[in-house]
Amino acid sequence: MAVIKAADIANYIGQEIGVSEWIEIDQSRIDNFADVTEDHQFIHIDAERAIKETPFGGTIAHGFLSLSLASQMAMDVGFGIEGSVMGINYGFDKIRFLQPVRSGKRVRGRFVLQEANERKPGQWLLKQGLTVEIEGEDKPALIAQWLMMSIIG
Repeated sequence: MAVIKAADIANYIGQEIGVSEWIEIDQSRIDNFADVTEDHQFIHIDAERAIKETPFGGTIAHGFLSLSLASQMAMDVGFGIEGSVMGINYGFDKIRFLQPVRSGKRVRGRFVLQEANERKPGQWLLKQGLTVEIEGEDKPALIAQWLMMSIIG
């Protein structure tokens, strides 16, 4: 885990803060996500039909599945401010889904610290650029600007 002092955070703006481990997006994960979200569109769960009726060559992960893995990716990277007692998901300024993730592919997250603002004493709002890469593909699955609130205790 890369733990930095709040006084030094400005030195990290614009810098890559880490790259996560690869995560496999297999059909079982896609099916489970479909069940939890009640999104059973055939492009996600019906391989035969997806082969015949889509340009993807098979099923693809839900965009929100790829995005939901950002939490695990961030845990892998482990970037934080010294003395932080919790991090709170504050939302997103921008999300763009650029390419579908085909079943059986692996993804990972690449994080860049874009902004860091102390909103109140001990409350830092961090904007991280997130790129979810697909193994073996030139184009990423998605890009996002993710906001996290870090609470210093």
